[in-house]
Amino acid sequence: MKHLLLITALIAFQTALYAAAPPNKYVRIITSRGECLLKLYDETPLHRDNFVKLVREGYYKDLLFHRVIQNFMIQGGDPSSRYAAEKQRLGEGGPGYTIPAEFSDSLFHKKGVIGAARDDNPEKASSGSQFYLVQGRTFTDRGLDSLEQLRLGGRKIPPHQREVYKTLGGTPHLDQSYTVFGELISGIDVVDRIAAVETDRFDRPIDDQHMDMVLLTRREAINLEREQAGLKPRNGLFSKFLDLFRPKY
Repeated sequence: MKHLLLITALIAFQTALYAAAPPNKYVRIITSRGECLLKLYDETPLHRDNFVKLVREGYYKDLLFHRVIQNFMIQGGDPSSRYAAEKQRLGEGGPGYTIPAEFSDSLFHKKGVIGAARDDNPEKASSGSQFYLVQGRTFTDRGLDSLEQLRLGGRKIPPHQREVYKTLGGTPHLDQSYTVFGELISGIDVVDRIAAVETDRFDRPIDDQHMDMVLLTRREAINLEREQAGLKPRNGLFSKFLDLFRPKY
C-alpha cells in the first residue's frame, strides 16, 4: 500500500511539473523607444530555438536597427552594427550560418510579426541572426487582388488573412517567401515609433536605434499565460520549489 501511495505521489508530482510548462517562449525586446514582448511560434522550431540561443548568449545586446522603412518594417541583428561608425553601411553580418526556411500557410506577415531576413538564395534560407519586425500598411480588396496577380503569382490570400491585412495591415507580398517565426503581443507602437525616425539614403536611422533582448524565465512565461487566461499569477514557495525540478526551459 505504501509503495502504491509513493508511486501515485510521484506521478502527481511529475504531472504538476509538466502541466505548468508554458507552450511558448517569450522575449522582451528593449529599445530606446520602448519595450516589446515577443512570442515565438512553436510551428517554426528551427528559428525559435536559434533565436532563443542567440538571446541567451547576449548576441543582440547593443545591436542596431540598421534598416528602417516606414510602412514596411524595421530590421536588425547584424553583429557589425554594435560598434558601427557613423554612416557605415550595414546588413551583411551574421553568425556564419543560415536557417532552413520554415513556411506555413497559417503564418503570415501581419503587422507586429517577426520575420527572418535573408539574401537571394534559391532555397530561401534565413539569415542566422538578422530579423525584421513588420509595420506594413492596410490594404483594400482591390489592392490585395492586384497583389495576388502581380506579386504572388496568382496565389490566393485566405479570407481570414485578407481581413487582417484590411484592418491591422502588414506586408502580404512577403508571405511564403520569408519565414515568419513569432509575433509581438505588446509594444507594437514601438515599431511605429522606430519606423518614423529620420533615415539616410540607405535606410539607416540618422540617430542610432539600439536594442537588447531578454528571455522570460519559465515562471514569468507561466504567469504571463495565466494572466492571459484570466488567472492569478503563482509566485508562492511551492511554485518556486517545483521550478527547481522542471526540465530546462
